Amino acid sequence: MKKVLLLLSLVIAVLQSSAQTSITVMDSIVFYDGYAGIVTNPPPPQGVLQHRNDLFARKLSSAELSSIGTTLQMNVLIKALCDNYDRIGNVNMALVPVGSTTYNPDSVDRIELGRFITPFMNKNIQPDSVPYTFNIDNVAMLLKDTGLTNHFDIWIELQVFGVPYAAQTQVSGCAGRNDVFIGRLKFETNTAAAVQSSNVLMPLFFQDNFNNYQAGATDVIGTTARTLQINIPDDFTDVSLYLITSNHGANAGGEEYNRRYHYVYFDNALQLTYRPGRTTCEPFRQYNTQGNGIYGATPMTDNEWQSFSNWCPGDVIDIRQINLGSVSAGNHTFLIRVPTAIFAGGQGNFPLSLYLQGKNSGTVSIAHPVVDLRNSVSIYPNPSNGKFEVKLANDKAQITVIDALGNEKLKIETLNKSTSIQLEENGVYMVQVKTNEGILSQKIVVNH
Repeated sequence: MKKVLLLLSLVIAVLQSSAQTSITVMDSIVFYDGYAGIVTNPPPPQGVLQHRNDLFARKLSSAELSSIGTTLQMNVLIKALCDNYDRIGNVNMALVPVGSTTYNPDSVDRIELGRFITPFMNKNIQPDSVPYTFNIDNVAMLLKDTGLTNHFDIWIELQVFGVPYAAQTQVSGCAGRNDVFIGRLKFETNTAAAVQSSNVLMPLFFQDNFNNYQAGATDVIGTTARTLQINIPDDFTDVSLYLITSNHGANAGGEEYNRRYHYVYFDNALQLTYRPGRTTCEPFRQYNTQGNGIYGATPMTDNEWQSFSNWCPGDVIDIRQINLGSVSAGNHTFLIRVPTAIFAGGQGNFPLSLYLQGKNSGTVSIAHPVVDLRNSVSIYPNPSNGKFEVKLANDKAQITVIDALGNEKLKIETLNKSTSIQLEENGVYMVQVKTNEGILSQKIVVNH
C-alpha cells in the first residue's frame, strides 16, 4: 500500500510540475497605418491601452503575475490585413509606477522582450497568419520579484508598424483601407512558483538608433559603434546582458541585404561575435503568400540565402544572451561594433535594445537601479552647444560626466537646485546624477 501511495504521489508531483497556465495578454488587436493619425474607432478591447496606431498595452493583473512559474513562453500571432510587405514587430515590457491608469511610453523604463519580422502576406491567400514563439524564462524570474512589482505595475506592449499604401493597389479588397495587421499575444507558463528576491534589472538601450551617420547613434560619425557607460550600484552575481539587433533599410546599396559581423565587448573584453541571419529562410516561405518579397518563385540554396539575408520575413529575431558571471560595483563599459557596415546615402538603421539582468549579493531592492528620477532631475538642452543645465527637485547631488571612451571628464558635488556645466569638445557624453533616491544616467550630445 505504501508503494502505491508513493507512486501516486510521484505521479501527482509530475502532473503538477508539467501543468501549464495560459495568459492571454491581448487578442484581436487591429493595427493601423503607422504614419497616419491615431485611429480610435473602433476602440481597442477592454483593458487595452492604445498609445499609437502601432502600439498597444495592457497591465498584467496581480492574479496573472501570481500564476507565473519558473518558465515563460511568449506566443505572438500576426494575421494579414492590408499590408503586404515585411515589417518589424516587438513585444515590450513597461515599468509603470504602481496605480497608474495610463502612462507615456517615452517617460517610463521599458525593455524589449522580443522582436519579429512580418512576412509578405496577402490576406486573401492561406495561410493568412504567422506564429512567433519566444522563450523568455529569465523574465519569469523578474515578474515574480516583489522588489519590482511593489514599485511598478507591469504593462506588456504589442507593437507592429505597418503601412497599407502598396496593398491598397496590390491586394484585392484593400483599396482605401488603412488597417494593416491583427495581433494576438499570449504567455504560457508552468505551475506557479514562489516569489523571488534580489533580482536586478537595468534597462540600457530600448530600440535606440544604431548607425554611422546620426549624432548619438554612433560614438563617432563614420563608424558604427555604440558605447554605453553602466554604473553598477552593488556587487552583482550571475549577470547576463540580453541584446536584440536587426539590420533595416538602405536596400541593396546599404545594410538591409548585407550580413555583417557584429562584435560585443564588456569592459573592453570581447564577449560575443555574431552575424545575423539564418542558414536558410525556406521554412518561412509558406507564410510569404504575396509575390513581391525576397523569396522568389523557386526555393533557394543555403548559400544563396546566406549571401544576403539578415533575417527571414516570418521569423523571430534572436535574443542574444551574454553571460558575464559576477560583476562588481562601479563603472563598466558596454560596446557594440559593426566595423564594415555601410549606410548608403545616410539610410538604414540597426535598432538596438539591451538590458542587464542578474542577482545582487546583498539586500538591495531591484527598485534601486531602476528608480525613476526623471520627475526630480532634468538635463537640458539636449543636444547642446556645450553648455547645459542639470536641474534638481532636491538640493543635493553628485554629478559625473563620462566621455564615450569611459574617461571621467568632471565630477561635481552640488547643493544647488540648478547647476550649469560647460564641455569644450564635441561628442556623446554620459551624465550621471546620483541623489539619495537613486541614480539617473542620461546621454547628452555636444555639438558646438
